[in-house]
Order: sequence, then structure tokens, then C-alpha cells
Amino acid sequence: MAETSAGHNGEQALAARLWRGRWLLAVAVVAVVVVYGFAGTSIYVPLLAMVALIAAAMLPLADERQSANEAAAIEAIGLQRLSGEYLAAAVADPLIIFDHSATIVHANAAAFAAFGGLAPGMSLSLKFRAPEMQALLDGILAGEIASDVVDYTEKLPVERTYRVSASTVGHATGLYVLVFKDQSETRRIDRMRADFIANASHELRTPLASIAGFIETLRGPARNDATARDQFLQIMQNQTGRMARLIDDLLSLSRLEMKPYLKPGTEVDLRQTIDSVIDSLAPLASENGVVIERDFAAGPLVVPGDRDELFQVFENLLENACKYGQSGGHVTVSIADGEDGQGVDVSIRDYGPGIAEEHIPRITERFYRVDVESSRTQKGTGLGLSIVKHILTRHNARLSIKSEVGKGAAFTVHLPAR
Repeated sequence: MAETSAGHNGEQALAARLWRGRWLLAVAVVAVVVVYGFAGTSIYVPLLAMVALIAAAMLPLADERQSANEAAAIEAIGLQRLSGEYLAAAVADPLIIFDHSATIVHANAAAFAAFGGLAPGMSLSLKFRAPEMQALLDGILAGEIASDVVDYTEKLPVERTYRVSASTVGHATGLYVLVFKDQSETRRIDRMRADFIANASHELRTPLASIAGFIETLRGPARNDATARDQFLQIMQNQTGRMARLIDDLLSLSRLEMKPYLKPGTEVDLRQTIDSVIDSLAPLASENGVVIERDFAAGPLVVPGDRDELFQVFENLLENACKYGQSGGHVTVSIADGEDGQGVDVSIRDYGPGIAEEHIPRITERFYRVDVESSRTQKGTGLGLSIVKHILTRHNARLSIKSEVGKGAAFTVHLPAR
């Protein structure tokens, strides 16, 4: 098939040359005939002349030969530039080229950044000792497979999970390539999703089990006990209220996650917003024996944002302070200029039992609780601070937490300037 195609292409090239030289060839034939007519030479002379002319017309012209040579030179330069080293550098993922003895021939910059300590001549078997990597290298070097994929976890300096593919380079080159696709973020999101479903199911199952048990009791032993009936109905009402709050928080969190990078286009008067939050929580503070104190900076306190969402942020933080810091007797809400002179800082400080240092990095995680029993007693869902974090992310703001056991806790919202 290839020979037929090559012959066909050659015939097309000869026909094209003859066509391009048709006028010159015609003039030459006429000249030969005229010379023959006047000179009276042998008939073989003009025939030989015409054969020579046709052969000359079929030869490639000088500019065609030059173009072909230039094209070949350009192609050679291009292939030289497309060496393994250049191609490896163009790959964003870690890539390692190795030979038949599993010795590193070349590693790109991403591989050096991910694994460090790589150098030509180093043994891959010594660098990657995990059984799955050894099996991958053995399989590809033995020629059992043309390519294969395994999952590999690098423990240090931080844990990263990779999908590693191995394949041969070209045909009979004696070289092979490893490509590492980072799956860490995908795995983290999968774990978060699984944990979220498990936690939400657990949080809903507990009140449902409680309600189911009380209904069974009311239909049985406590059927005619009015005192027990009233007590159980009150508990059931509390549990349904807890489930309703949990579902509301889940829906709120879901709505926020659907638009995490949507920047608000309005401005909010912080003084007015926080005053409204304090007024709305005054009954809760009074019930818990907490006095809310204000310490607001002078002048206008306007920031870009969504008023309803910022109201929710400060309501969550102040409600937590009133509930969990009630032993301190008072809560201070302060508004001041940012530490770097940019933006506004809003701090809500309580003087209660405080938070142990090991809990602070995880306190904004979904369903994470410092004290599970205390949280449930205070009707917490474990989602309030997670909602706060998502809203602040939308506002290009951040939350910082400072606490010392026995001396209370301070939650500070750092909001950007206009």
C-alpha cells in the first residue's frame, strides 16, 4: 500500500513539472523541427534532441531542490528542539524518564519540586520503595505491559496522593517514562463529602431515634399518663426544632457553596448592622446572664458586602459568645481599623472557659465540636462557624481566633476596605 502511494505521488510530481514547463518545451520542439527542416539532417538527431528536452523538463528545478533542502533542514531543527528534555519541561505534572535498568535519565522541574533529591543515574527502585511502585516498574521493564497505572502516596514532607502511569517511550528506544498526576485535592474533597454525609446522617439520626422512642412509649406504657405525655411531647418538640435548625443550616451552607466566589456589589454600614445583631440577641444574653458591651471606633464604618450575610456572621459569633462564654458574665463587641491600617476589624470577645489550642485549627470544620454535650445542650448544630467561614470567603475577608483556657476567646473578623 505504501509503495503504491509513493509511486502515485511520483507520477503526480512528474506531471506537474511537465505542465509547468509546457511552453518552454513547446518552443524547443518547434525549434528542433525548424532546424531539421532547413538542415536536412538525420531524423534521429531531432528525436534525440526532443528526448533530451523532455528529460530536462522532468528534472526538478533549482528552486524546488532548494525548497526541499530548506524544508528538510527546518524539520531537522524542529526535531532537535523537540528533545525529551524540552518535552518533559513542558509537562506540568512530575515526569521522570528512565532506562531499562530503572535508572533515572531525566526528571522535569515539577518532579524535583515534588520529590526532591532526584538526579540522573539514581535508581528509581531505591527512590520509590512502595510495593505498588516496585510492581509498576517490574511490569513495565519486563515488557509484560505497554503501559500501566497505580496509586502512590508520598508521605513526606506532606502527604500527597498520585495516580502514576508508566509507559514506553517510542519504539525500541530503551527508555520509559513515569507521569505523576496529583490526586490529593480530589481525594480530600471525596473524604469531605463522605464525612459530611456521615456526620449529617448521624446528627439527624439521633433526634429521630429519640422521637421514635417517645412515640412508642406514648402509644404503650405512657398512654394514660398525662404528666409523662406532656414531658415527652416537650422533648419531641425540642428534637424536631433541633432537626429544623440543622436542615436550615445545611441549606444555608449549600447555598453559600454554590456561589463561593461571587463578590457582593453593595456596601454595608457595620455600626448599624452590629447594633441590629446585638438588639436581636438581647433576650438570649439576658437569659444567660450576659451583658453585651460595645466598643466602636468613631467615624463611618462602611465596608463592601451583603448585609444579610454579614448579619448572619456576627449573629453566629455573638450567639456563641453568649452561650459558651456566659460564665464570664459579659461579652465585648469592638470595631476598629485593621491592623495594617487597611479595612475594618470586628472582634467579639467572651470571658468564659476558653478553647484549648489543639481545637482552634479545626473549629470551623463542619460538625466539629469542642464539647459535644455542651453544644447539644445549647442547641448548636456544629455548622455555625463553617457558615461564617464561607460567608467571609465570599467577602474576601478572614476569621482569626485567639483563646486561652480559662481566660475566654476572641473571634475577629478582618474585613477589606472599600
